[in-house]
Amino acid sequence: MHVVTVVRASAVAVAYGGRDVLSDVSLEVAAGEVVAILGANGSGKSTLIRAVLGLVPLTRGEIELFGVPRRRFRHWERVGYVPQRLGAGSGVPATVGEVVASGRLARRGLFRPPRAADRAAVRAALQDVGLADRIGDPVATLSGGQQQRTLIARALTGEPDLLILDEPTAGVDADSQEAFAATLDRFRQRGGTVLLVAHELGPLHPLIDRAVVVHSGGIAHAGAVPEPAGHHAEPGHDHVHPHAAEERAGFCVAPTDRLRAG
Repeated sequence: MHVVTVVRASAVAVAYGGRDVLSDVSLEVAAGEVVAILGANGSGKSTLIRAVLGLVPLTRGEIELFGVPRRRFRHWERVGYVPQRLGAGSGVPATVGEVVASGRLARRGLFRPPRAADRAAVRAALQDVGLADRIGDPVATLSGGQQQRTLIARALTGEPDLLILDEPTAGVDADSQEAFAATLDRFRQRGGTVLLVAHELGPLHPLIDRAVVVHSGGIAHAGAVPEPAGHHAEPGHDHVHPHAAEERAGFCVAPTDRLRAG
């Protein structure tokens, strides 16, 4: 059976101010996979997904999306992106429904008025994240976790094939983490592909098919979510210390339920 590769990064390097942040990174994500990118602070994991999205330039290497070189890729309606928590309630006042509806622009076009299908997609996405009853409320009235769920709904409303998420559960409450995990599970069951940077795996852990650990700008591990090693396995120790001594394969292996941003 032919496996479709949704994301392929080949020998990718990214530099800031002449210093390599990523160096010789290669990665493949197959259709239907849920892949977590893990690592300590400053490891380069968020830079990797920004490179996939074209938000930072490559100094070397190539990235393909759905088999097309990213520089020629035009079907961005197939990609939903949830950035790090931005504070969806700041800036221009908007309702929850208005924020989520903006996720349809890539699919319907900037100058076309909303159609019945667009309105239905907004309602379905809000239902998926458990915020259908807040559609008319100002985003500023939501909790931080609810605002993040609104951003996830905005990505889902475009009906993407690929979801790319940068620390989607960082700093949000436990209920929102559980709601997000359920949403992601439904997206996966519909055949969606997920690439995410994780701050805390928590309820997401059972959904992860494969983990990629980034260390010092390179791939240090690709496979099952690493188990904790050494003192990280002790009861009550549930997070990565970026300054900790490297413990396995030249990098610090984190517990499966809590990983620091980087």
